[in-house]
Amino acid sequence: MIRREEVYKIGRLGRAHGVKGEVSFQFDDDIFDRVDADYLVLDIDGILVPFFMEEYRFRSDSVCLVKFCDVDTQQRASELTGCDVYFPRALADEADEQPSLASLVGFRVVDADKGSTVGTIAAIDDTTVNILFELEDGTLIPASDDLIEDIDTDRATVVMHLPEGLLDL
Repeated sequence: MIRREEVYKIGRLGRAHGVKGEVSFQFDDDIFDRVDADYLVLDIDGILVPFFMEEYRFRSDSVCLVKFCDVDTQQRASELTGCDVYFPRALADEADEQPSLASLVGFRVVDADKGSTVGTIAAIDDTTVNILFELEDGTLIPASDDLIEDIDTDRATVVMHLPEGLLDL
């Protein structure tokens, strides 16, 4: 059984495309293309289920068409419409690169100067040029490389130098 803490959300499935079982996939993180992944995890009625990919092709920088194994009809593909898509953290951690922002949801933010936990990242707000970490209590913190000292995937922490007074706003 796949647990929620073992995966992170990377997008959502859209409508079926064509008659052979392809479905559109709007993604926030292209980790599935950068890491050799055979499957994606779909949230089917609250249960996380792995779906193996037969193939995929990009339509834009945030949308691709995915053909899952054993999904061979438009009707079967339509049943997947609206499913949230997740990626296994273990596969993402194997990559030699910096973790994606989407993978940091659920990580604790630690103030580097005080050593105390500020809160847990609930979401990433990338609707503006200045990307923000949204903490569970609603606090917004700039996700700037200049402020991030360290990301520890083993401890699920982001150590940051927070400007004086930021948390008092």
